[in-house]
Order: sequence, then structure tokens, then C-alpha cells
Amino acid sequence: MKKMISTVTKGVNAIGGAMIALFAMLFGKYWIVFVMFFLFNLLDWMTGWMKARMLKKESSAVGLKGVIKKLGYWLMIALAFAMSVAFIELGKIIGIDLQVSTLIGYFVLASLMVNECRSIIENLVEMDYKIPKVLTQGLEVVDKLVNKDEGAE
Repeated sequence: MKKMISTVTKGVNAIGGAMIALFAMLFGKYWIVFVMFFLFNLLDWMTGWMKARMLKKESSAVGLKGVIKKLGYWLMIALAFAMSVAFIELGKIIGIDLQVSTLIGYFVLASLMVNECRSIIENLVEMDYKIPKVLTQGLEVVDKLVNKDEGAE
């Protein structure tokens, strides 16, 4: 029995290590932020499903729309980071350091993370969970900081 547990533990550790290495390779040194966004995606989907089930409004079409919307978020993030890579390369050609353009991707990611968290909280509120005010107000503050120029347009 101990040998089987040891084998399973080694397998889990190997898979976990491989996943972390893959995430680090794909997403760079801040891979954990992308993993957190993915977890927020999953939590939003789960709380949305729970809310729909509780309110007896389950719909595969609505669920599919939600999944497609989440894929669209990932496309936005990919586009934002691809734009920054393009700007950096263009900057090299014209002799200007445009490394700061990487922030475009992180601002998009931060904005979408706030969106997902707010959606999770909205789902929980609609299921009659009592959400601490500090959490909802904290998200409002972060949203205003991340998206402060959007309101000026």
C-alpha cells in the first residue's frame, strides 16, 4: 500500500512540476497571474451554472455563449500581448525602446480579472450569499484604477 501511495505521489508531483514548467514557458515569469485568471474563469462558469440551476434557468445555449465569451477574453489577452511584441519589434527597427508596451497586455489582463471577480460576486449575490462589503467595494476601487481613462471618453 505504501509503495502504491508513493508511486501516486511521485506521479502527481511529476505532473504538477511539468504543468508549472509548461505555464512558465508559455506565460513567462508571471505565469501565476494567467493561472489565476483561468481559475477565475472556472469559478465564474461554476457560479453561473449554480445560479442558473438554483433559479431553474439552465440553458445549454446560454452556457455555450458563456464559454465562447471566455474564449474571447483569452483572444483579447493574446492580442494585447501580441501587439506589445509587435510594438517592441517595431521600436527596435526605428531605434526606440518600446518595452513599456508590454503593459498593454497586463492592463487588459487586469481589467478582465476584475470583470471575472465581479461576475463571480454577482452570481453569489443572486444566489443569496452575503458578500462582505469590503470585497465588493475593493473590486470597485480596483476597477476604477484599472479602467480610469475609460470613463473620460
